[in-house]
Order: sequence, then structure tokens, then C-alpha cells
Amino acid sequence: MIDLTRDGEVFVLTMHDGENRLSPPMLDALDAALTEVAEAEGPRALVTTGSDRFYSNGLDLDWLGDHPDEMLPYLGRVHALFARILSMPCATVAACNGHTFAAGAMLAIAHDVRVMRSDRGYWCLPEVDLSLPLPAGTPEILRTRLTPANIRDLVLSGARIGADEALRRGVVDEACAMDALLPRALEIARARGGKDRANFAVLKRLINQEAVGAIEATG
Repeated sequence: MIDLTRDGEVFVLTMHDGENRLSPPMLDALDAALTEVAEAEGPRALVTTGSDRFYSNGLDLDWLGDHPDEMLPYLGRVHALFARILSMPCATVAACNGHTFAAGAMLAIAHDVRVMRSDRGYWCLPEVDLSLPLPAGTPEILRTRLTPANIRDLVLSGARIGADEALRRGVVDEACAMDALLPRALEIARARGGKDRANFAVLKRLINQEAVGAIEATG
């Protein structure tokens, strides 16, 4: 379901479960991996990526359909994952190798830096077309990354945007060919992973405290 490897001071978390939907087992695996990274000694940073055509296609809607009574606890776990990425005491880089949709899009944008494959895959918040609410903390996370005009356009249109538009709108920080995606993400992670750990964590909390607070307020 996931692999967690270490390349020097950088951990690489690879999701390889088809569309990489955030199913309960996937949430369990991600939580365990993030704990391992957070508790590791020495300088460290984290790169997350997917496999094949997907970074993450969001919520596991099939599981939700089979377990409607568990919707609120399940969504709470997904929101807690966003908060955990926002609060990781190290640099985080999302290497978006393919489609990055809905809750998967928010998982990626919760990272400090996003690098997107330039030749394939879309980033999308489709909730407006699915008659669904935005995940908890979404407006607050987006406000630390995007301009108000881009938030409005992306949320209210449900547009699927490729790497060029994602870069122009600030959804991602860089775009590159697939063969350069992971090397570039590792390069960024290494550069940021060498910062003073304690101070880096404090500064990151200050930047993300509104979003984390909004998620925690939902319980």
C-alpha cells in the first residue's frame, strides 16, 4: 500500500494502491509512516509521491457508500491527516506524479512545496460538481498558498488543471518531466531539511496555525 524509504536525510513515502484513495487502511499506513518520520533522529525531510497515474484520487467513496454510519469519524481521520502534514516538524514536498483530486489535492497542497509532473495528470477540487462540502480547513490551507482570485476560481469552477496552469496559479511551485520529478523533489527536500529543526518547526506552525486550528475545531 505504501513504501517508506530513506535517502540520506530525506524520507520518501510512495503510495501504490491503485488510485491511492484515502481508505481507512491507507490512513493507517500513512499515520504509521508519518510517526516514523516525525520520530526519526537527525536532520530529515519528507517527500510523498504516488505510482502509475495517480498521486491520490481523494476519499474512498466506495468504502463510504458501504459504511454510511461511519462517515463523520472517517472524515475526521482524513482532516487529521491534513493537519498532521501541516504540522510535520520537517520540510515536506509533494511530488505529484499523476492525478491529484479532491482530498488528494488537499493532501498535496498541505505540503510545504509541490512539484508536479508536466506531461500528465490533473489537480482538481471537484466538490462543486459533486454537491459535496469542502474538507475541513480547506479555505484556511488555500489562503496560505493561493491568491483569493485563484481560490474562488478553482473552488467554484471545479476545473481540472494541468501542470502549466497549476504553476501559473500557485497550486504547485514547480513542474518538470516525470523522469526529473523525484530527483527535483529530493533536491528541494535536502535543501530545506538542513535547516535548524526546532526553529523550522516553530516557523511552520506559525504559518499553518489558522488551518490547523480550523481542522481541530471540527473535532
